[in-house]
Amino acid sequence: MNDALDKSTIGEIVATDFRAAGVFEQFGIDFCCGGRRSLAEACEHAAADVTAVTRALTDLPPAAAEDDADVMRWSIDRLIDHILATHHAYVRSALPVIARHLSKLVEVHGARHPELARIAALFDEMARDLLQHMMKEERVLFPYLHELSASRDAALAASPFGTVENPIRMMEREHREAGDGMRLVRELTSGYVAPPDGCTTYRVAFAELAAFERDLHRHVHLENNVLFPKSIELERRVWRRA
Repeated sequence: MNDALDKSTIGEIVATDFRAAGVFEQFGIDFCCGGRRSLAEACEHAAADVTAVTRALTDLPPAAAEDDADVMRWSIDRLIDHILATHHAYVRSALPVIARHLSKLVEVHGARHPELARIAALFDEMARDLLQHMMKEERVLFPYLHELSASRDAALAASPFGTVENPIRMMEREHREAGDGMRLVRELTSGYVAPPDGCTTYRVAFAELAAFERDLHRHVHLENNVLFPKSIELERRVWRRA
C-alpha cells in the first residue's frame, strides 16, 4: 500500500479512493490544483508530516465491494453528468445564499470587523468568474467531450480550438484562480472561525464558506485529475485511428 502511495500523485490517490480527500483536507494538502504532486512533495509543500499522512491513508478501512468511489473507472459522460448535477448545481444554489449572508455581516459587523468587506469583495469576484467559467464548460468544452466520447470517426471530433488541451489549459488556470481566491478568504476568516462576538449569521456564513471551499476542491479535482486527462488521452486515440 505504501509503495502504491509513493508512486502515485495526490490526484491519483484521491481519484482511486475519494475518501482520501478528507485525509488531505485534514492536513491542509491541496489535492485539486496541486494534484500532480507526489505524496512527499505535497506534504512538504503543506508542512505536513508525511508519516502521519501515510498512516491516515493506510488506516482507511477497505472500501465495500459495491463502493463506487473509484472515479477513474467512470466514463467521460458519467463524469460530466456528475459534475453538472453535483458541483455546478451546488455552486449556482450556494453563491447567492452566501453572498446575502456576507452582505448582512458587512452591514451589521463591518465597523468592528473591517476584514468582512474584503471577504465579501473577494467572494463576489470569485463568484462572477466561476459562473463564467462554468458557462464556458457547459456551452463549449463539455459538448465537445460528449461528442468525442461518442465518436468513432475523427471527423466527428473536430473542434474549433484545435486540440482539447487548449481549452483545458484555460480551465485549469481559472481553477487555480478560484482556488487562490478561496484561500485568501480562508486566511481572512482565520480558517472560517467566527470571532467571539459573532452572531448566528456569522457562524452560518463561515460554515457555508468552508463547505463551499470543500466542494470546490472536489469539483476541481474531478476535472483536473480525472476528466481532463481522460479527455486528452481519448482525443489522442481518436486522432491515431484517423
